Amino acid sequence: MLRPRRLVAACTAILAAALFIPGSPAAAATADRFGFAFVDKPTVPTWTALPAAYQYGSWAPGPVATGGKIGTGRFLVRFPNIGTGPKGYAHVTAVAKDGRFCETVKWYASGVDQIVEVQCFKPGGGPADTPFTVLWTVSSGVLPAGVGGYAAAQVSGGGLAQAYNSSGGGVVLSVVALGIYSLRFIGVGDPTGVLAGNVQVTAQEPGGTARRCKILRWGAAGADVVVYVQCHDPATGGGIASDFTISYARERSVYASFGPPKYFGYIATPFGGPTNYSYPLGVGPNGFGPTGPGTYTVKFPVLHQKETTAQLTAIGDGPVYCTIQALWVAAGSDAVLPAACFDNAGTPQNSEFSVAFSSSV
Repeated sequence: MLRPRRLVAACTAILAAALFIPGSPAAAATADRFGFAFVDKPTVPTWTALPAAYQYGSWAPGPVATGGKIGTGRFLVRFPNIGTGPKGYAHVTAVAKDGRFCETVKWYASGVDQIVEVQCFKPGGGPADTPFTVLWTVSSGVLPAGVGGYAAAQVSGGGLAQAYNSSGGGVVLSVVALGIYSLRFIGVGDPTGVLAGNVQVTAQEPGGTARRCKILRWGAAGADVVVYVQCHDPATGGGIASDFTISYARERSVYASFGPPKYFGYIATPFGGPTNYSYPLGVGPNGFGPTGPGTYTVKFPVLHQKETTAQLTAIGDGPVYCTIQALWVAAGSDAVLPAACFDNAGTPQNSEFSVAFSSSV
């Protein structure tokens, strides 16, 4: 198993471990149900239609994703006709240049609809109305070899609340130290053992207390994918236990589906090779570069097609975190996405990060 150098000692003092093996696979080979949206105006009343160019889902045409503010920094997103209750996995990323950040509170069914409740904060952890991107997805079934892979887990109370692995293998969780977790997604990585794919992590706090979670380390162990997650208390910057959602996608969209979409991509800035991937362009086409202290531009060639979405997670030690700095723009068919990273006080800070972009088609 991958053992990051700075965590070897901590790994010998594992506090808890869990193994989740998926049950009998269903027929579905992509996301069973999913939705994504962008909340550009976080103070609108419920149920206001969200921007059409940045929402899409597995519901039939007609109804649209809606949302509305229910408290300072607290917002409900409603995805129509795809409700399944607490199953599935949600991600959110703040779209802000001043250090605001977001977490999920919970997701649940309301009649036939799926609701995702989001709480956002300013640096230090005070509630703050904030634009954000959001997705929710649920999958079942086993993918055949050669069509990529997808795995996800919801960690709650130091254990696995639910998990999914398209390889049919398990998901192993270990609590390594305060606020540090190891997840091993069995058999879903590149079969040659090369580091590949994309990871996203989102803190979840059912009480709405401020938390942040990020990728501490990430690597391959044969065909397994091993990710270390670190969570922080935004008030102090110290490590803290937290619930969170984590997902891994290899040659598939951030919401698990493929074909459609046939325009999606991702890049993890510390790594090369197939952690920089695009469909239809293959390995290595996406680019990024700094634009100032803690700010970056990421370019996804040819991927700005119809409705689009993005998620972004910081990588590295300490409480530095990253957001989408402003809404991405189209440069022809290319998507140009600005990213911003901050220290715990909200001051720009250079950082590595993992970002995934996808269209609806």
